[in-house]
Amino acid sequence: MRIWQKPISVEELTAIHINTAVARLGIEFLEVGDDFIRARVPVDERTRQPYGLLHGGVSVVLAETLGSCGAAYSAPEGYRAVGLDINANHLKGATSGWVTGITRPVHIGRTTQVWQIDLHNDAGELTCVSRITMAVLAPR
Repeated sequence: MRIWQKPISVEELTAIHINTAVARLGIEFLEVGDDFIRARVPVDERTRQPYGLLHGGVSVVLAETLGSCGAAYSAPEGYRAVGLDINANHLKGATSGWVTGITRPVHIGRTTQVWQIDLHNDAGELTCVSRITMAVLAPR
């Protein structure tokens, strides 16, 4: 079942992130399905921490971007979605290539939403699991 309440596409998501942290980190939107969004971040000089691993904060930026986009586009027209809480468990480091994330809703309610985000390295290994809770704000 398609969950989107607003027009959504890879091109739309890419366009709204021009000149933002998402673009500066090299995050690329890959796919929009009926109930998921997929994007990836490069593991390179922009995104590594001093030990050569993908910075945990960058994993959270990818997770928050995916969950926030999911909430924003599944909320009714005129409504806004803003983050309330995010958590992340870093399970495996990545030193090169790409880390790809996929988000799916856990709960889409009238005033809150919860989204699960799973991140994988190029070998398909789970690197991080995250969950974000979003508030859905009615138009003013």
